[in-house]
Amino acid sequence: MNDPIGDMLTRIRNAQLRGKQNVSTPASKLRAWVLDVLADEGYIRGYEKGADKNGHPTLEIALRYYEGTPVIREVKRVSKPGRRVYMSASDLPSPRQGLGVSIVSTPKGVMSDQSARAANVGGEVLCTVF
Repeated sequence: MNDPIGDMLTRIRNAQLRGKQNVSTPASKLRAWVLDVLADEGYIRGYEKGADKNGHPTLEIALRYYEGTPVIREVKRVSKPGRRVYMSASDLPSPRQGLGVSIVSTPKGVMSDQSARAANVGGEVLCTVF
């Protein structure tokens, strides 16, 4: 798999289109850090570590809905394996005039765009969520 973050975001998008409550994805530290930001921002209910039937570690993501519609309306991968996108703290995008969130991988860890601006650090913009 070339793009594990893109794969996880696609799994979340597809599960919400089908109305699923939970979705499973292979586990990794970076995926868990991105899910921590999504949970802190209120886009998912949370996640748990588990294992599939073959013993491989997985992350079980509990999706969040509001009145039957998914809380995540749009999720886009910004930095891809073929084209990495790096931005300084002052240039970080604020999706939908601040209603959405950009997830940024910084030297101080994976955080939202607001946290990165507050810490005055830039980094790789992984994705935007609205």
